[in-house]
Amino acid sequence: MYDVTIIGGGPAGLSAALLLGRCMRKVILFDSGEYRNAWSDAMHAFITRDGINPRDFIKEARKDLEKYDFAFKAKEIVKARCSGGFFEVTDSDDQVYLSRKLLLATGIQDRWPQIPGCEPFNGKSIHHCPYCDGWEHKNTALGAYGKNRDAIGLSLSLKTWSSDVTLYTDGTRRLRAADAQLLERNKVKICTAPIERLEGEGSTLQRIILQGGGSMPCDAIFFSTGQDQRSTLGRQLDCDFTSKGVIKTYHQQQTNVSGLYVAGDAARDMQLVIVAAAEGTKAGVMINKELQEEFRL
Repeated sequence: MYDVTIIGGGPAGLSAALLLGRCMRKVILFDSGEYRNAWSDAMHAFITRDGINPRDFIKEARKDLEKYDFAFKAKEIVKARCSGGFFEVTDSDDQVYLSRKLLLATGIQDRWPQIPGCEPFNGKSIHHCPYCDGWEHKNTALGAYGKNRDAIGLSLSLKTWSSDVTLYTDGTRRLRAADAQLLERNKVKICTAPIERLEGEGSTLQRIILQGGGSMPCDAIFFSTGQDQRSTLGRQLDCDFTSKGVIKTYHQQQTNVSGLYVAGDAARDMQLVIVAAAEGTKAGVMINKELQEEFRL
């Protein structure tokens, strides 16, 4: 019986494990090895760690945990349920683990644009978050990619980093007249032509080739094509979800299920690494307080 099971070995899960280890709690953390920023070579907007390789960040975080009472399993949890006031989780080898509290830090996965030739550029010249990677492409030709009006807001936000921004709808023509006027007033170009492929050198994007001939210079693409929960565990545990498809949490990362917490990108919509780490710490504090109260005479 563990005090806390943490599912997810990214910034949120590792931060929670660190805090709970310092509270002398018996913790087990499961890490499937799948991370949202797996394509990226650098992680940004994290104070003291700006520009660090995400894999190096994980290694350093795990080193910080070595001196605490902490069990680590490089396994995926495929089942979870709450029974008799305890949480029971099952890994991919059918091994079962029990705990008093459960923290989900399972994250989300982006729906990357499916454009021919995009693979060399993913995480290098193609990104999902301008706050994370916009500065590295400042004052260059930027593209906002999204269909069905999805990237209008993204294209406008990219004006912070460059005056040369184009909205690419890749063959869809669903912009309203008011949308086009808003974009025009803010000097955002619109390209509705289908995209044939991307071209560049190495991992550096240089141009977008359009179907039927023609091309557009482009140094980086930021996309708005949707995202999904990486894990089904929230559904299995009957969590409430928001209209945006993330698990609904309250002030200190609690869910509607007693004893179950969620931190990181699986909850809320401020999806930054430093915020995920902070939410993991918040969840750890509240989990420890709950345990303190339950063991108090």
